[in-house]
Amino acid sequence: MMPDSRVEAFLEMLAAERGAAANTLAAYQADLDDFSSFLGRSAPVSRASAAEIAGYVQSLGSSGMAARTQARRLSALKQFFLFLLREGARADNPAAEVSAPKLPKSLPKYLSESEVDALLDAARGMEGLPGLKAQAGLEILYSTGLRVTEMLSLRASALTTDAMMLLVKGKGGKERMIPLSDAARQAAAALRAASPAKARYLFAGRDISQPMTRQGFALLLKQAAIEAGLDPARLSPHVLRHSFASHLLAHGADLRALQKLLGHADIATTEIYTHVLAERLQKLVQAHHPLAVKPAGG
Repeated sequence: MMPDSRVEAFLEMLAAERGAAANTLAAYQADLDDFSSFLGRSAPVSRASAAEIAGYVQSLGSSGMAARTQARRLSALKQFFLFLLREGARADNPAAEVSAPKLPKSLPKYLSESEVDALLDAARGMEGLPGLKAQAGLEILYSTGLRVTEMLSLRASALTTDAMMLLVKGKGGKERMIPLSDAARQAAAALRAASPAKARYLFAGRDISQPMTRQGFALLLKQAAIEAGLDPARLSPHVLRHSFASHLLAHGADLRALQKLLGHADIATTEIYTHVLAERLQKLVQAHHPLAVKPAGG
């Protein structure tokens, strides 16, 4: 392989302008070296064509390489050739139009309904103000699907009335109405009664003029998980949001309603939960279709 001074210049730019760590630079170097080996000729990498780059990506897929690794290799090439374009070393970016492999959609992680019940029972047994925060947080997150930042931003006056709806300001300052459960209102009232009188937020931090941090609340959830006999690594505020959405769909809610409750700007974001809909529809067909196989004696 012919040494390419353009590669060295690219790595120097990453280190100087982006502060790339040694491991990051080594990864870029390895990706560019691998592409150079694929070319198998004396010409420098910087002169590669779009067809050669496309052929390289295709070869990665044929070798059985994971889609995410393929995408990372292509990303390295795109950044390298974009650097050359900006530096005037090339008049084009031959990697720009090469498509990355489709990455598999990861399904959201969520708890079973019995696991949520166990968590709530465990939180009710936790003592003091931390226990009240854990119980109120679990009740509110699971019954509303709020983002943890939305919940921690609730003022101390929130949930003080018998109102059945809560007005929440979400991403981009967009407001939405969320139904409230009796259990959430009662848990909030108990927390508020035990909190310092001058606390500005329902979930006050050590500085009562500031809300509790996300990290602090996450630690409370881990403690509740341990008390409930669950793996704490499986639990986070976002897992509760996913649990809220998945359980609602499993009990008959539709995607459009769920989109409004979660505050998603695009229905495509809500569609990550369609795995729950698919399971529900399969059970419906199995239970009610005339050609479905019925249990013996049914």
